[in-house]
Amino acid sequence: MRNVRLPSGETVPSLGQGTWMMAERADRRDHEIAALRAGVELGMTLIDTAEMYGDGAAEVLVGEALGAVRDELFLVSKAYPQNASRHRLQAACEASLQRLGTDRLDLYLLHWRGSVPLHETVEAMNALKSDGKIRQWGVSNLDVDDMQELIDAGGGECAVNQILYNLTRRAPEHDLIPWLVEQGIPVMAYSPVEQGRLLDDPTLRQIAESMGATPAQVALAWTMRSGDVIAIPKAGTVEHVRENRQAADLRLSEEKLAALEQAFARPLGRRPLEML
Repeated sequence: MRNVRLPSGETVPSLGQGTWMMAERADRRDHEIAALRAGVELGMTLIDTAEMYGDGAAEVLVGEALGAVRDELFLVSKAYPQNASRHRLQAACEASLQRLGTDRLDLYLLHWRGSVPLHETVEAMNALKSDGKIRQWGVSNLDVDDMQELIDAGGGECAVNQILYNLTRRAPEHDLIPWLVEQGIPVMAYSPVEQGRLLDDPTLRQIAESMGATPAQVALAWTMRSGDVIAIPKAGTVEHVRENRQAADLRLSEEKLAALEQAFARPLGRRPLEML
C-alpha cells in the first residue's frame, strides 16, 4: 500500500474506505461490517465517516465493525457546518466519539462551509486538539478562496481538503489542487468512481480489459496516480473491497494515461468546486 504524507509528517494509506450511504439498510449491515473489517485486514486502515451519514448511524456501524482494532485505524469524521462554532463543535465531536466508541479522532473535518466564520472553526478545532479529542483537523468541500481565507484565519495546521474528484470531475486541477500541492495539503477524493456512474464508459472499459483489471480499479488508480491524493471509495461487500484494494497496486502507463486524458478531458477553464 502506498502512503500519502500529511503536513504533520504522519503518513496514511493512499486508499481508504468511505462510509457514505452505509448503515441505511438493515439487510446490508452484516455485509458492510464484513467489508470494513476485510478492508482493514488488507491495509485500508483509513476510515472516513461523518455525523451526517445516516444521522450518525454510519459512525455507529464503524464503531461496531472496527472497535476491536481501533488502534490500527486512522479514523476520520466530519462535522456539520452549523456545528463548527466554538460553542457547538465540542458537543458534536463528543457525540461522534460516543457513536464510534472511541476516545479520539485521528482527523476531524469541517464537512462544508456554512455561516460560522472560519476563524471561529479554527479556534474550536485547535481547542479539541489541545483537549486530546482529535489528533489533527482539516476541511471538506472548500475552494481556493475559502482555503486562502482559512490559512489567513490561522488555519495553517489544516491536514487535508476532502473534495469531489474523479475522472469526470477534473475542474479542481486548474487551481485548487495546484494550490493545495503548493501548501503541502493532500487531497482526499470522495466519490472517486462517481458513485459508479462512470464505469460504463467504453474507453475506460477498454483500458481496463487490456490491463486485466476492472473499470473501477482503473478509475481509482487514476485518482491516486500523483501520489498525494487519498481515495476513499465505499464498498459494501467483501468482494467489492477486495476489488478496490487491487487498485492500489495498479500502475497506469503513459499511453493509458493519455487515452484517459482524451476520453475524460478536464474543463477548459476554472469552475466552482462541485459537491455531491
